[in-house]
Amino acid sequence: MILKAVENGVSEARIAKALNVDVASIRRRRKLLDGICAEAVELLKEKHLTLNSFSELRKLAPIRQIEAAELMIAMNNFSNSYVRSLVAATPRNQLASGYTPRTPKGLSDEQLALMERESASLAREFKVAEQTYGTDHLDLVLAVGYLSKLLRNGKVVGYLAKHFQELLFEFQRITESEATAA
Repeated sequence: MILKAVENGVSEARIAKALNVDVASIRRRRKLLDGICAEAVELLKEKHLTLNSFSELRKLAPIRQIEAAELMIAMNNFSNSYVRSLVAATPRNQLASGYTPRTPKGLSDEQLALMERESASLAREFKVAEQTYGTDHLDLVLAVGYLSKLLRNGKVVGYLAKHFQELLFEFQRITESEATAA
């Protein structure tokens, strides 16, 4: 809305006065998405981020901006401190050109490298878990359904009670825990 007003020739000062905000705030909002790649903007368009979060995202290369946006969505964490931690855990080759990171106080180069590797590893593991979640959940639902059906058969329960009591106990525990979860 503000961008359209500026494009239509309304001065920033007039908009600021009408909205009762500082002119610098209008300028900052107008340039909010400068330096953010279109894919990251598309991923984050319905999310609530602080203005400072966008400043942090600008420090990343476009591919890392997309990764950061995906991580923010997956973790449902859009706070500025989370974005800063993603920037801090980003390898130098994935930072925006022209941005040189400050060395965090109290961390050695080895600790920083370890943090970068662990962050990358965690991101990979999270994506794998996210990709397999649907099929794993379906397998679990089918297995629990099958166990429930088996445990409704008196002959099967009798046989398991006579020969495999521990297995029967575990089957019952699985079906009961699934029933209480639903």
